[in-house]
Amino acid sequence: MTQSLLWQDLQQSSQFAELCNALYEREVALLARVNVERVAVLQSRLQSLSYYVQKAAHAMVNADTPMTLDSQNASWSSKQTRTLPTAGQEPEAIAKWYLAQDITLGLVVPVEVGERLVLDCVDRFDKEKSRVRTNVHGWFELTQTSPHQHHSQQATRVHQSHAKLLKPTKKAMMASCAGHVWQNNKPCRPVTPTLRELLLSCAINWKNLKKPLPVDTH
Repeated sequence: MTQSLLWQDLQQSSQFAELCNALYEREVALLARVNVERVAVLQSRLQSLSYYVQKAAHAMVNADTPMTLDSQNASWSSKQTRTLPTAGQEPEAIAKWYLAQDITLGLVVPVEVGERLVLDCVDRFDKEKSRVRTNVHGWFELTQTSPHQHHSQQATRVHQSHAKLLKPTKKAMMASCAGHVWQNNKPCRPVTPTLRELLLSCAINWKNLKKPLPVDTH
């Protein structure tokens, strides 16, 4: 083993330890605030915590991503845009993108919730009924316009209660991964993505956003 490879392994080992510590601290603090009626539920979550923390840490250390890894805070960082990165995310463009694809289940997608973008993944795609279901936010209807309805917002809506499905773009995905937030269309302090979102961030194929990657756990 060369000195450079040894240094790289030591660096990754250090990063892995920092990530595990940060993730454990964060998740334990969250669990301490959860209102759980059954002790068995909390016990189950605590038993699986080590597995998911280590899985996320391994994946983040080995991720091929355009973002910067902040191992001390177990998060990603990237330059925040001045406004929500929703250019090209008109309802008809979103519907056209999804209906033109052979969507792979597990595909990581951005969802606009209020003035922030979050990560979710596709768990069902019903092309016949023009709709997509994501794991957390549920069903989104995809409606394309006809030439005579081009300016009809009602006919082009992509919606699901308080959330809006977006098509994966590099800017939208990076903003989701980094926890970027806007208020009155102005940048605010980023929030920390959940452990689940961090795992999803490592399944993003930055060379082809249409195809998810398996999460590396080794």
